[in-house]
Amino acid sequence: MHMKKLKIGVIGLGGIANFHMEGILASEDAEVWSICDCNEEALLTKGGELNVPPARRYVNHLDMLKDSELDAVTIGTPNSNHFVIALDAIKYRKPFALEKPIALDAKEAAVLREALEAGPLPHMVCFTYRYKSAVRFAKQLIEQGALGKINHVYSQYLQSWAIREDIPLVWRFRKELSGSGALGDLGSHILDLKRFLVGETVRVIADAGTVVKERDLLSGEGKGEVDVDDFCHVLAHFADGASSSMSISRFAYGRGNYQQVEIYGTRGALVYNLEEEDTIHVKLGEEQQFRKLEIPVSFKANQMQSFFDLLNGKGDGLDATIEDGYINQLTLDAIVQSFTEERWITIEQEASRND
Repeated sequence: MHMKKLKIGVIGLGGIANFHMEGILASEDAEVWSICDCNEEALLTKGGELNVPPARRYVNHLDMLKDSELDAVTIGTPNSNHFVIALDAIKYRKPFALEKPIALDAKEAAVLREALEAGPLPHMVCFTYRYKSAVRFAKQLIEQGALGKINHVYSQYLQSWAIREDIPLVWRFRKELSGSGALGDLGSHILDLKRFLVGETVRVIADAGTVVKERDLLSGEGKGEVDVDDFCHVLAHFADGASSSMSISRFAYGRGNYQQVEIYGTRGALVYNLEEEDTIHVKLGEEQQFRKLEIPVSFKANQMQSFFDLLNGKGDGLDATIEDGYINQLTLDAIVQSFTEERWITIEQEASRND
């Protein structure tokens, strides 16, 4: 007998919400129970598409969270709202899946961590690439010692959409709404991937810049300043002594969603690449050249289904938590400090505890 479907509320109806809703609709374990957005037109349109009755369409997330029938929520709003909505979900004891970065800075992230320590609650931070089968397979290979001691990690995450100067000053270009630019948007994913696969980053130095410094205001009247990074390049040290680099940009001409991580150890090397598919190439031991690995079906995972498994007590332990999101935010803050002050920054280890 199949379990009763989880009643999921979707908070935020922007681009990422489509990914959340696709995952809900594709699952036998959940249904879109309610939706929330400050844009009433979007509420009307999406509510009609999903057959969500008007009584369960909300312009205020607090009204949604008060619903006693609601089992959990997904939070896919602009970054500036992540902290407040997640904290309210904790207060109302509603499990949640929260988009990254979890806050605008580490101080906010620490509040979420402390709230969950005081009252644990099932939750997930949506570091999407943890659910790529190639990444999960790579993690097992590294943990089994196939690469030996890791010496270097080189990574890229490149997109090109911001090259268009006719794109107006949307929230992703405003620090008060996003926290940072390409760094928080793309870099947070790479930082989590490197931590998921290799370990803790303890020291960083970075360079960043803004290519298009002004954009048209959304009102169409005048221009406004872009006060976040369009690209960011980071050198870093891991706790075990490995050295790494990270290059991220929203101005890499021709790139759609190009992501690559190369890991080099004492006994082997691994290259993970994502654009149209996620793949792994390895060179192990005395092999003469890199070869593509076939990834066992058992490593296949889906982010939203993993959230529902977590809610049903069947989680696999690989989901990111608020603790992971907090450590990610500490690193983002350190990188911003580094490219602002033009110097190496040490990430405070006592704050990055895993007890």
